[in-house]
Amino acid sequence: MIIYFSATGNNQHIANTIAQHLNDKKESIIQLDKKEQYTITLEDNEKLGIIIPTYFLGLPSYVEEYLSKTRIIPAKNNYIYIISTYGTSPGYSTGYIKEYLEEQNIPTHAQYTIKMPDTWTPFFDVSNKQKNNTINDNAQRQTEQIITMIKERKQGKYTKNTLPKIIANIAQLMYDRQRKTSNLKVDNTCNKCGTCAENCPINAITVNDDKIEWVTERCVMCLRCLHKCPQFAIQYKNMTRKHGQYINPHIKTLD
Repeated sequence: MIIYFSATGNNQHIANTIAQHLNDKKESIIQLDKKEQYTITLEDNEKLGIIIPTYFLGLPSYVEEYLSKTRIIPAKNNYIYIISTYGTSPGYSTGYIKEYLEEQNIPTHAQYTIKMPDTWTPFFDVSNKQKNNTINDNAQRQTEQIITMIKERKQGKYTKNTLPKIIANIAQLMYDRQRKTSNLKVDNTCNKCGTCAENCPINAITVNDDKIEWVTERCVMCLRCLHKCPQFAIQYKNMTRKHGQYINPHIKTLD
């Protein structure tokens, strides 16, 4: 089984690719959460993959909340692996997942990282499609290498550019501030189509006749709403317009 969180399709594509090659099943954490499925029961010899993006050198708040409610029931000869995608550094993201598993006495057999386009557009520019394609082509090769290692049940830490937990903890404090929905704005090109509300993983957006509103003080800040908006009407402060929008080119419908 593979569980994953994906805001703009990067991790969804990786999960799709691995599931296809391993003949495995996959589930989006968003869909599991909607079904209130917080128990994962493994069979003998089954693999469990957890695929997550790096947010501020750590985990998306949504992933933390889901894992805190989830119980994993192991069986004989399981193989548990973690994959973290990142733009600049995976920080301590795989380490946090490992700690969640250790709390349930679940071993982590392997940790992997894959570099992909960084979709945090308040800082990073995704408007260059050729650059994005190059990064994604490299990510595809990394994914294929990891698939071979998973098939062989390799054990160890196969990560790059990680950082100590203490640095990630500091960055996570910054993330908490950046998650304030007051940072998100809608300009006058919005046509109230509702795409943002339909795609928000935590139902933080409502669309009324006269305006769009964020109904929570903080959100995951995955920016799925910004990247999916057909009018590109949603912005993070005044920092994102020139940096463009991004959805993984291999994904037609986000899970």
